[in-house]
Amino acid sequence: MSEEQQGNPYGNPYGNPYSGPHHNPPSNPYGFVIPPMPSTPPPPPPAPADGLRAAAVGLLNLTGLGLGYALLRRWGLMIACWLVTGVLLLVALPADPDGVPSAVVVGYLVLLVLAAVHGAFAGLRTRLAWPTGSPPAIALGLVLLAVPAGGVVLYDSARDEATEQMLLDRLDQADRLVRAGEGREFGTAEAGYRKALRAYRDLRADHPGSRAAAKVPDRLKTYYTTVGAPYEQKDYCGAIPGLTYLRTVPATIGKKDLGTLAEWPDDRLATSLYECGAQGMATNATGWTGIFGDLLNGFPDSAQAAKVAPAIGSAVDKAAKAVGGSEPCAAVDRLRSLGTQAQGLRGGTAGLDEAVAKQAGRATRSADSGVYACGVDQYKDGDFDAAAQTMNTFVAGNKSDGRRALARKFAIAAEVASEVPAAGKHLPTLASGGSISVTIKNDSPHPVTVYYTGPVTGSLTLGACGSCTTYSLLEPSLLGFKPCQNSSRHYPQRTIRLPVGTTYFLHKSSAGLGTTPASDTAKLTSGYIYTECAYTTKALGF
Repeated sequence: MSEEQQGNPYGNPYGNPYSGPHHNPPSNPYGFVIPPMPSTPPPPPPAPADGLRAAAVGLLNLTGLGLGYALLRRWGLMIACWLVTGVLLLVALPADPDGVPSAVVVGYLVLLVLAAVHGAFAGLRTRLAWPTGSPPAIALGLVLLAVPAGGVVLYDSARDEATEQMLLDRLDQADRLVRAGEGREFGTAEAGYRKALRAYRDLRADHPGSRAAAKVPDRLKTYYTTVGAPYEQKDYCGAIPGLTYLRTVPATIGKKDLGTLAEWPDDRLATSLYECGAQGMATNATGWTGIFGDLLNGFPDSAQAAKVAPAIGSAVDKAAKAVGGSEPCAAVDRLRSLGTQAQGLRGGTAGLDEAVAKQAGRATRSADSGVYACGVDQYKDGDFDAAAQTMNTFVAGNKSDGRRALARKFAIAAEVASEVPAAGKHLPTLASGGSISVTIKNDSPHPVTVYYTGPVTGSLTLGACGSCTTYSLLEPSLLGFKPCQNSSRHYPQRTIRLPVGTTYFLHKSSAGLGTTPASDTAKLTSGYIYTECAYTTKALGF
C-alpha cells in the first residue's frame, strides 16, 4: 500500500491533486481534504436489458401519441408522433364517405410501426421515468391502445353516416327530378324520369342495406303515380306515352323490387288506348287505327280490346244515319274513311279481327248506298259537275240498287245543268214519253251524245255522219246557215217523244280536238214537229 493510500483509509477514486513529490498541500486546520467537483455529471450506467420494458414502450408508441417516448423522456420524438397523428386527423376529419386515402393510412401505419420498434429498442436498456415497473407500463399500453382502436370504430361509424347522408342526397336529387316532371308532357320530362329511375336502381343495387335504399319502394310508388298522372286526369291520349314507358321499368328495376307496381300500368294503358282511339275515331282524327292496333296487339284478351269492334259499329251507325241528314256527302266520306281504316286494322285475336272486318264491311256498304243521297244533295246545291260524277259512280257501283235508274237521270240532268244552270232548277224524274215528236240528227263527222232534261230526262248517242264535215267557227253565224238540211247526206238520227214544256239539250262530241259542248233550250208546244240538229265547228288553227 502506498503512502497516499495509508493517509486516506476510504480511498480517493479521483486521486489526490496535492500528493506527489513536487507539491505541498495547503494548510488545513481541520485536518481533511475536500476534492473538487467534476465539470459535468457522468451519464448513469445503462440499465440491464428488459424485454418487458421494451414491449411496454413499443405498445405505448403504438397509440400514436408517442407515450413510450414520454416515459423515456425523449420529448422531441414524442412531439414528432403528435405531429404525425395531427396530420392524420386533419386529413381524416370530418369523416368522408371515401375515407382516408390509402396512401396516407399506409404511411401512418408504417410510421407507427417504426415508432414502436424504435421505442422498444430504446426502452430495452433505459429505465422508465414512470411507472417504475414494466408490467404496469404494459398494462397502461394495452389500455391506451383502446383509444386508437375506439377512434377507428368511431371514424368508421362517422364514415358510414356520411355515406348514408350522401345516399340520401342522391335520393333527394332523384325525387326532385320526379317532382320537376309534374304537369309536363311526358316527352319533355322523360329525360328527368329516366335519370331518376337510374338513381333509384343504383341505390337498391349498390347500397341495398342503406337507409336511402329502404326508402326507394315508397319513392317508386310516387314515381309511378307522377308519370301516370294524366290518366287520373282523364287525359287518355296524353297518358299513353308515360304508361307505355312505365311498362319498360321492370327491365331496369326487377319485378321483385317493384312488387305490384310491375302490373300497375297495364289496365290503365289498355283503357287509355281504347278511350284515345275512340276519341280519335269520333273526331275523324288521324292515327286512331294505330292506337286501336296497339290495343289489339298489346292487350288482345282485355275487356278494352273487346270493345273496339262495337265502337267502330257505333260510329258506322251514326254516320249511316247522318246520310239522311243535311250533310249526306260528309257522312258518306265518313263512312268511306271508317271502312278503309277499319279494314286495315289487324293484330288482335282471330275473333277480334273478324268482328272489326265485319264493321268495316258495313261501313263500306253504307258508304256505297249513301252515294245516291250525296249526289242528290250536290244537285240541289247547284254543284252539278260533282253531282254528275257522284251519280255516275253510284250507277257503276250499285248494279242491283233500285235507285240506279233515277241516279242515271240525275247524272244526265247534271250534265246539262253544268252548261245550262236553269236546267237544274227542277229535279229529274223517271217520267218518259210525251205528245211531241222531236227528231235529233247528227251533222258531224264525229259521234255525238245528246243529253236532255226537263219534264223528261234522257240521253242518246248518234253515230258519225260519214259525209259530213266540221263547220268553220264563223259559219253558223252567217245568214242562211241551215245544218242538217243537205238532202244528199244521210244524217244519223233518232226521234223521241217529249211532253209540252221547256226541254234543255246538250250536245257533246265524243271525238275531235278542242271540242266543247253545245246547248239548246227548246220550248215545246203542241201541234209542232221539232228537229234538233247536232254539228261541230272548228276554231281558227284547228
